[in-house]
Amino acid sequence: MIIDFHTHTFPEQIVKRAIAKLSESAHIKNYLDGTLASLQASMKEAGIDCAVLLPVVTNPSHQEEINRSALQTNEHFSETGVLSFGGIHPDSENYREIIKNLAAHGVRGIKLHPVFQQTYFDDIRYLRIMECACENDLIILTHAGLDASFPDQTFVTPERIRTALEQIKPRKLVLAHMGGWGCWDDAEELLAEYDVWLDTAFTLPPLRDGTGQTTDGPYKPLEREQFLRMVRSIGADRVLFGSDSPWTDLTESLTLIRESGLTPSEVQAVLGDNAAGLLGISATDRR
Repeated sequence: MIIDFHTHTFPEQIVKRAIAKLSESAHIKNYLDGTLASLQASMKEAGIDCAVLLPVVTNPSHQEEINRSALQTNEHFSETGVLSFGGIHPDSENYREIIKNLAAHGVRGIKLHPVFQQTYFDDIRYLRIMECACENDLIILTHAGLDASFPDQTFVTPERIRTALEQIKPRKLVLAHMGGWGCWDDAEELLAEYDVWLDTAFTLPPLRDGTGQTTDGPYKPLEREQFLRMVRSIGADRVLFGSDSPWTDLTESLTLIRESGLTPSEVQAVLGDNAAGLLGISATDRR
């Protein structure tokens, strides 16, 4: 079973505007139109069995609607193969209630995005949210490193992640983008000793601008040799395949993992076995 642990879609009423704005601000090409239908079609074409949606709450007032949509998405998982995490904002005063409600309804995790939420990862508000998520046995997936839309903002660098991990010990923390997009040297040096997971989203494919041309900006894809070192340092059983769709091509992202130099057993672990175990799902959960 192949599982894409890092994907995004947008509500129908804002999808065109959101995709255009994000593509322009990050100077990157979108490969899909941001709808659930396009994600499902791309999954089928690439041979991906399941995908995890990661909603980002940029305003506390949006939480209820976002999490209601997540529950609706999960009701149809057996037919669609798409699971959604819940969203939470660090300014939420009722974060405990939100997290407990998500867990009670079978949601498997929450998504944090310190850059879009303009909050440092080692801020007490995030620490409290992560502790509560652990108490409710939820996966925590956070954006890690820099962000193409806000390349100078350091809300969730490997240094800040390490500071947070010295204060709390989340059991199911997934650091997106191999622990630190655009600052992989620091991620490799600082995070290997910690009990965390890494996803591969938006790391190996080349960056392409809105026309589809490879860009020559300051940030480069993760080099294959460093990718292999990082996988084997943290352990191939702690790495999860993620595409960051709609910002990368699913088939290309899969091919880059398969041709990265990992052994067949490592590829199998990264592309699906690890995620299935963490999510607690199997092929029989799909019709």
